[in-house]
Amino acid sequence: MSQYTLDYSTDVVVNGSRQNIRVRAAREGLPVILFLHGGPGVADRHIVLKNQSALAENYTLVCWDQRGSGKSYSPAVKKEELTVRTYIDDAKEMIALVKKMFDEEKIVVAAHSWGTIIGLPAVMESAENVRCYIAQGVFVNGAENELQSYLFCLEEARRRGDKKAIKALSGIRPVEGRYPNNKAMMTQRNYLSKYGGGVLKEQKSLVQSLLMPLIKSKEYSLKELSGYIQGAMYLPKVLWDDIVRIDYSGVTEFPVPIVVTQGEHDFNTPTAICREWFGRLAAPYKKWYSFGESAHSPIFEEPEKWTQAVTEALGESGI
Repeated sequence: MSQYTLDYSTDVVVNGSRQNIRVRAAREGLPVILFLHGGPGVADRHIVLKNQSALAENYTLVCWDQRGSGKSYSPAVKKEELTVRTYIDDAKEMIALVKKMFDEEKIVVAAHSWGTIIGLPAVMESAENVRCYIAQGVFVNGAENELQSYLFCLEEARRRGDKKAIKALSGIRPVEGRYPNNKAMMTQRNYLSKYGGGVLKEQKSLVQSLLMPLIKSKEYSLKELSGYIQGAMYLPKVLWDDIVRIDYSGVTEFPVPIVVTQGEHDFNTPTAICREWFGRLAAPYKKWYSFGESAHSPIFEEPEKWTQAVTEALGESGI
């Protein structure tokens, strides 16, 4: 028997699409945190629930598998005309739906990586429904993001004397955020993972760092795992050109409290870019938390510190 009063998954309809959410809370009536996962297509409920269930003592955690992702995957997604705007509109609809579902005046939105691409505009356009925005692995500028991420890999390969990596990375430098092909992008991401720019302490291949924790979790059946993998492979391909055109560096005002929980060693969404942007941002409340032993995902690289930071910030901002 679960120790949580609320501990279930359920399907909801978002802009005409069947999508799945996972809910966990110690009791009813707690403030709600909606998690926007990364990718696109890399649902993370298994990571949130494993590492952040302590938050469920004081908040209702809602993990959403986005359109074509995880438990929300359907082959029909490949017939849709998908854009970043599709997912921003889905996020806005989900914010409103979750608010109504739990009878809340406003909710907290926590976004990671790709989640920050859709989260920033969704929150700005739904400010009346959002108490606070929590971001990690923050995406700001597509072209600059990919260039700095690539250069980190190349410089690290040279520092390590990794001749195989130097050869593999030579000639695939992104131009305006675009790699020569998908294989080239995956090559860069694999070395990013191996060199600790994705996860600092576990410098493994992309498959080891992302796929193995998913397989070990009990959140997805074998059939759902197949759909998860299909969505995770398909969505980046169709959305990438749209993603790298994005530039939020001109956003200098934010309508709700904002908290950034950023790994110092993040070179997936390079921290230096985010720090410069955040320094110029005006908001009703803003706070920056640095995670010195994390790269792209403090939520599981330093889980207790992340819990403490979020709890502190939400308390300070009056939530």
